Amino acid sequence: MARDRGHAFDNAAARREVLKVIAAIPPGCVASYGQVAFEAGFPGRARWVGRLLSEGLAQHKGWHRVLRNDGMLGLPKVSPAHVEQRSMLVAEGHVFRNDRVDIAARRWRPRSDAPLVD
Repeated sequence: MARDRGHAFDNAAARREVLKVIAAIPPGCVASYGQVAFEAGFPGRARWVGRLLSEGLAQHKGWHRVLRNDGMLGLPKVSPAHVEQRSMLVAEGHVFRNDRVDIAARRWRPRSDAPLVD
């Protein structure tokens, strides 16, 4: 059992919740790491979401739709995964300007009452 800001939580269950959120992001939309954490019930855990995704990107449906809050990809530019993520986003219609996706215009909004947090 891991600890989340002083509270015990089931790490496997937390991972499943995060992956369910990521899989729910529809094509053409993107979400930030912080937004994914919030939607999964773990506000403030953006870095943890990033680490989770880095453990094996290809196995997580929709992984390529999760970006930094500034619209940049969170992977090193020289990595094959960066190239793959960018090409997958372009194939979905995303346009990059200065290495960024306009996350404000393309942000996934699963609930109208959800704050846009990061």
